[in-house]
Amino acid sequence: MPTLELSNFNIVVSLLGGYISLFGLVSYLLKENYYMSEALLSLLAGVLFKVINWIRPLEYADGSSENVDDITLYFSRLVLGVQLVLAGIQLPNRYLRKEWKRLGLLVGPVMSCMWLTTSALVYGLVPGIPFVHALAVGACVTPTDPILSAVIVKGKFADHNVPKPLQELVVAESGTNDGLGYPFLFLPLYIIKYVGTSANSGATGGASKVAGMWFGETMGYIVILSVIYGIVVGYVAKTALFWAESRHYVDKESFLVFAISLALFILGTAGMVGTDDVLACFIAGNVFTWDDWFRKETADDSLQPTIDMLLNVTIFLWFGAVCPWHRFIANGVIPLYRLVPLGILILLLRRLPWVFAIHKFIPQIEQFKQALFVGFFGPIGVSAIFYLYIAVEFVDAMTEDGREDVADLSETIRVVVWFLVVCSVVVHGLSIPMGKLGFYLPQTLTIAPNDPNEPQYPFRHRVKNFIANAADSVTPSRPVTPAQSLRILALPVFHRGSHQTLPLSSPANGSSIAKSGPATSLPQLGNGFGGIFENPGQSRDTVSGAPAGPPDADDTNPETINNDNNNNDSGSPPAGRPSTEQDPLSPSSFGRPRRSSGGYGTINREQE
Repeated sequence: MPTLELSNFNIVVSLLGGYISLFGLVSYLLKENYYMSEALLSLLAGVLFKVINWIRPLEYADGSSENVDDITLYFSRLVLGVQLVLAGIQLPNRYLRKEWKRLGLLVGPVMSCMWLTTSALVYGLVPGIPFVHALAVGACVTPTDPILSAVIVKGKFADHNVPKPLQELVVAESGTNDGLGYPFLFLPLYIIKYVGTSANSGATGGASKVAGMWFGETMGYIVILSVIYGIVVGYVAKTALFWAESRHYVDKESFLVFAISLALFILGTAGMVGTDDVLACFIAGNVFTWDDWFRKETADDSLQPTIDMLLNVTIFLWFGAVCPWHRFIANGVIPLYRLVPLGILILLLRRLPWVFAIHKFIPQIEQFKQALFVGFFGPIGVSAIFYLYIAVEFVDAMTEDGREDVADLSETIRVVVWFLVVCSVVVHGLSIPMGKLGFYLPQTLTIAPNDPNEPQYPFRHRVKNFIANAADSVTPSRPVTPAQSLRILALPVFHRGSHQTLPLSSPANGSSIAKSGPATSLPQLGNGFGGIFENPGQSRDTVSGAPAGPPDADDTNPETINNDNNNNDSGSPPAGRPSTEQDPLSPSSFGRPRRSSGGYGTINREQE
């Protein structure tokens, strides 16, 4: 007889596949229209699956909490390594060499001030904690997370609001300071071990031992060796791949996955020798595309973003399941009424004042709004969890040696760092959609029709229309009357290299309106949108894409155009009136075909 086998493997695979599939069905809606973070949604899903006992981390780890910690640490290493190789590949050629002064300001003075500010807040709000212990806690959350930073450097929001040089600076900073978290973390840990109350520790050496360990082991072996190793591996990998590709030895699939396999190789080898594998991955990724060859070859490839999305969704599902939620309320180190203000103050003061202090020296963030943007978006995420478990492993080793003065340090690091990660995921994940909602909602709810003959829609209908329009920015939530459509003013929709607007579909008969007349050409734009605009002198047919001949006489005759507009009795917008659904000159309008619903001002899908 067939039996129902509810094994952990079957449940986990079903949950993971089902969640990713359901999320994929509405991913464009959530990420591009609502600007929701996949990290936040996955974290909430992980909490839900843990509550209903569909994810059981302790059972997967043979009932050992230490094994759960090891799984979380290695999972974080894997995700960070792959993400940082891909982040290094995204940067332009020789970026680190060109922008080392600006990056030096961000990962030097700014990162140091972030560490000291966070540590001071922890010292002030966690009862009875020594300042050197607060330095260890603050070091875990000092690096900005490259995974959560993707919210502001990828997608429609970034294309419309974040300049490309600023996106590159954010990616480079998050990749660099992730690997440079080791010096900030191990300096207080060495002080605790060799200088603190070490009467029962059995360790000798004092300050000289701390200096020797920090400069020799941490800075020399872990940081500098990882940079050298990343440069060598990245250069050798680039040279080998170029040699094999020039002789047609590599197939397409192996070529596209080469960066992922390179990340796995660096993670394993750097981990075996005990150097900074995270920093080595980022350096190797940037050296690998030092001449922009690989980046340009894979610019239109979707494999790397797909792997990126799968790793992001999976790790935040795991974080939602293993996060010690109960310790936020019941712990022996900090009460909840102190923990909540600590999270708020760190998000506000950890980074923002220091970016403002130096933003005039960095051209990419010289303006006030850009400095505010970069200062606020310094998320705390996977990298903080990675350093959390490195610190806990170091502290637990001291506890086993009989160090009573660090008995509460491990729990303090766990509670504070996990809470700050959750705060950052929620706040930074909701800040963009809430900001958009606060900007558009008052305009939508208070707007009144210009025509007194038009019906006055109640307040609840306007709220409903606002939500419906946000769900599908292309399809109107209610029919647009001819009087309203005549008031629409917008730029013409330019086709590729054409001087004509795209044909509009008429809802009355479904047929496309005839040519709308010549539109203003854009020879000055050239290839400003990645080659979207071709040679302005070469016009193309808007339907077939083939080169079009000279315009007809009727197309340039003003009388013919006026007659066409005046004789339009079908109730559709006059010919030549372009769509207002989206800015036609924005980069996102070319990246994805607009969907047609048969309404006014939409593009007929059959003619795209």
